[in-house]
Amino acid sequence: MKNLAFLLIGTFFGIVMYKSEAASWFRIYEMFQFDAFHMYGIIGSAVILGIVFVQWVKRTKAKSFFGDTIKIAPKSKTLVANGMGGVLFGLGWALAGACPGPMYTLVGAGYVPILVVILGAVLGALVYGLIKSRLPH
Repeated sequence: MKNLAFLLIGTFFGIVMYKSEAASWFRIYEMFQFDAFHMYGIIGSAVILGIVFVQWVKRTKAKSFFGDTIKIAPKSKTLVANGMGGVLFGLGWALAGACPGPMYTLVGAGYVPILVVILGAVLGALVYGLIKSRLPH
């Protein structure tokens, strides 16, 4: 039952990403060229909604849809590691024209060449897993 719920939520998320043009290479290009506010509006509203939701979960001790207690682990504040990760993520996003959410949305929309980008992302995650003990965390 949980897998069906996740599949339905993921499908809904993909449709919203596609219809809002958040998966559009042209919208992402406009964002990195500072030509349009569209993507900044989507990302900004997601960040604000995330902040509100996390604070609500922390203050009300909310439970998940399945009745489990939601626990948010404290994160360490490592400026160098987060900065390096953010730069690498941004470069990959700019070069590929898609971040992880839209990559899978584009596969679902039938854009087969994005599979090369997904392969690169999976290989990057694998390399990170292999060298993470030697990185500044």
